[in-house]
Amino acid sequence: MSWLDSAISLALPAVPKPVVRFFARRYIAGPTIDDAFAAVRRLAGEGALATLDILGEFVTSAEQAERNAQAYEELLRRVARDRLADTHVSVKLTALGLLADRGGCLERMRRLCASARDTGNFVRIDMEDSRCTDATLAGYKTLRAEFPGRVGVVLQSRLRRTLDDVDDLTREAANVRLCKGIYLEPREIAYVDPEIIRSNFVQALETLLERGAYVGIATHDERLVWEALRLVRRFGLTPERYEFQMLLGVDAELRRILIRSGHRLRVYIPYGEQWYGYSVRRLRENPQIAGYAFRSILQRTPIR
Repeated sequence: MSWLDSAISLALPAVPKPVVRFFARRYIAGPTIDDAFAAVRRLAGEGALATLDILGEFVTSAEQAERNAQAYEELLRRVARDRLADTHVSVKLTALGLLADRGGCLERMRRLCASARDTGNFVRIDMEDSRCTDATLAGYKTLRAEFPGRVGVVLQSRLRRTLDDVDDLTREAANVRLCKGIYLEPREIAYVDPEIIRSNFVQALETLLERGAYVGIATHDERLVWEALRLVRRFGLTPERYEFQMLLGVDAELRRILIRSGHRLRVYIPYGEQWYGYSVRRLRENPQIAGYAFRSILQRTPIR
């Protein structure tokens, strides 16, 4: 991490909202569902798939958690009505009240999985910080049994526990997004060395693919893309057996290279009115993103 990354991220909460929005706009579709759908259609024009996330997490009231659940149900209906082919939905369980009422959160997530089943869609349960890991994986296993083929989860190679979680989840058919992880955790919970995080990613990916899991290979690290392609060739996998995943606004060139090479690629598209809190949290949690955004602005990288 450079001094520039740290300085930018520490200063962000003190700067005006329009400045934070300027940093974050390449990574967020906008405040409305129409903004998100416009991004989906634009990306579809270059052959990319999408997953949509409504911003707003760490909810503490049942009323807000219920409003969020209803918004997701409406999103699933709109995706079906607008015929946005193979456009999935990603949900953070704290947006549905996980930290306040685990049972209520599971019931709301159950409703979303039922909506995904009824509309022919798929819901990905996002992974959050280590407070949520056990509950998130337990919820996923419960819902996987009730809604086979309609729900997936996320694992982070930054965490020391991840290889054990891979062993546990792959006892049955699993659908996993594998990423490095954005949350900076204490050393007893997570690796801090970038090379160890990469190695853990590759080992987890190899085990997931070997055991027949469907994997969303979520990375912008071309070293890990190379390792993933090596494993895809080794196991003789056809494109319907895996996909690459990337964030909106990050490394569009690599995205297009993978698509042109015949690989499925899905872009994570966040949107909603809660963009400010999301942006500050993400930029503070991972200062390298702040530095990347600033350097991209200086280089006048197109916002896509």
